Amino acid sequence: MMTYYEEREAAPVAERERALFDRLPEALLRARRRAPAIARQLQGVEPARIRDRAALAAIPVIRKSELLQAQLAQRDGPRAAGDGEPRDRVFGGFSAIGWGEAARVFASPGPIYEPESRRADYWRFARALYAAGFRSGDLVYNCFSYHFTPAGSMMETAAHALGCTVFPGGVGQTEQQLQAMADLQPAGYTGTPSFLRIILEKADESGLRLPSLKRALFSGEAFPPSLQEWFRVRGIDGYQAYGSADLGMMAYETPAREGLVVNEDLLLEIVRPGTGEPVPDGEIGEVVVTTLNPDYPLVRFGTGDLSAILPGASPCGRGNLRIRGWLGRADQTTKVRGMFVHPAQVAQVVARHPGVLRARLVVAGAVGRDNMVLRIEVPDAPAGLAEQVANTVREITKLRAEVECLAPGALPNDGKVIDDVRDYG
Repeated sequence: MMTYYEEREAAPVAERERALFDRLPEALLRARRRAPAIARQLQGVEPARIRDRAALAAIPVIRKSELLQAQLAQRDGPRAAGDGEPRDRVFGGFSAIGWGEAARVFASPGPIYEPESRRADYWRFARALYAAGFRSGDLVYNCFSYHFTPAGSMMETAAHALGCTVFPGGVGQTEQQLQAMADLQPAGYTGTPSFLRIILEKADESGLRLPSLKRALFSGEAFPPSLQEWFRVRGIDGYQAYGSADLGMMAYETPAREGLVVNEDLLLEIVRPGTGEPVPDGEIGEVVVTTLNPDYPLVRFGTGDLSAILPGASPCGRGNLRIRGWLGRADQTTKVRGMFVHPAQVAQVVARHPGVLRARLVVAGAVGRDNMVLRIEVPDAPAGLAEQVANTVREITKLRAEVECLAPGALPNDGKVIDDVRDYG
């Protein structure tokens, strides 16, 4: 039996990197031809020259809020009556496929509409299921939602790619779920960890046993070591996967239990929140992904999630990059004295002062009595720098701020650019 879903999982990082960047130019050209929004994003970009991460970083980041705005503009604009290609009118020009080519269309909160093509394992979760111990012939009890959002389809199509049978349990109806599990005796569960815990606690109350349930793939919620142990003592080996409705599966846990291994066929970067600037490995920042998915070819798509690259290779033998997992949200926009302040504005301040390495805007006080302090890391701060930076803050945000100069490395490595510590009591 194979150790990996595909042997290429064991390829060294450098070899995989070369292969991805060999494929990327053609993928960008194809996306530019079929997806008008990507064509606009790549305006002035020569795809043949995008051969490494430095070149990739020159392409502007597209964030989920911009994708939603593009979809709303098309739906509410002159094409709202129904004319025009669905990939433009419904998907905001980001999809390369429309009706017929798409097997399903889903809606995430917003609403943001996402296509699912007819390719097997479209969302690419089969690799995560395999790493979690699922195998051909298993019965998979799927408790992700089957309506509106794609989570149920994500796991079902992945299980089918492995040769598994799926019971579409969906969400809710705990007692019926428990009875179906007792009758069917599934080998594995897919869904959130909290819902499986509710089912198992109900089983304890009812005196029902579920001895067949040996493995689980969780997503959509945190899965800390304490919860991992809770399932382990009940004979269930649980793993987690990180994905989204836009990008499918991005990273997954392996038996090494050291971070999440990045999925194949995508390029993952960690950038400073509010910018498109990659951060050094180990520093927390926003997850940005370029996918080679020909049907929904998102390029430098900012997920809004925080994570960090883990150094070294995984003990499981998989050679791809690893991330620490989900570490919070990157959108730290806050309102101060009636004005919105964005992480991108803090980045603009830093960009105007080359000696500044990193910055964090701390908003303190109470509502109505806000005060801002910009803490900056700078080696050997020259006289007058704090005043100059304060003037830049006022110019960009239209708000006053104190500036504190700190030594390099003094700010916490937690991805925060704006830290709102006001007392809302």
